[in-house]
Amino acid sequence: MQRRIAGIGAIIMLLAVALGAFGAHVLEPVIQDSIETYKTGVQYHMIHGIAMILVALAAGTWGDSNKLRWAARLFLIGIVLFSGSLYLLSVAGWRWLGPITPLGGVSFIAGWLMLALSAWGQTGKSK
Repeated sequence: MQRRIAGIGAIIMLLAVALGAFGAHVLEPVIQDSIETYKTGVQYHMIHGIAMILVALAAGTWGDSNKLRWAARLFLIGIVLFSGSLYLLSVAGWRWLGPITPLGGVSFIAGWLMLALSAWGQTGKSK
């Protein structure tokens, strides 16, 4: 589990950096009115890519668990729903995606909750 999640987290970060650079150098002049929305998508994309790598490191320290697996899944779902909807909203102008964005936010919150519950469940195994 640990290597797979770390690898996915690294690819997520690669994409976040690439999309951030693309936005700054190519899209900004084109989508001036919605560039802040795009930047918000990139910011949350990056934070939760790092969170996935953190989950992989936690799995290496605490051991694999269903809570950690769900944390990683929820972070990935959040990136797709939250950041993905913001990217499409800002670039394509698809306003109908607006209601999907909060579902990604809820996924992020649930992922952090799963990570916290996993950490608290490991209190007897501190190193």
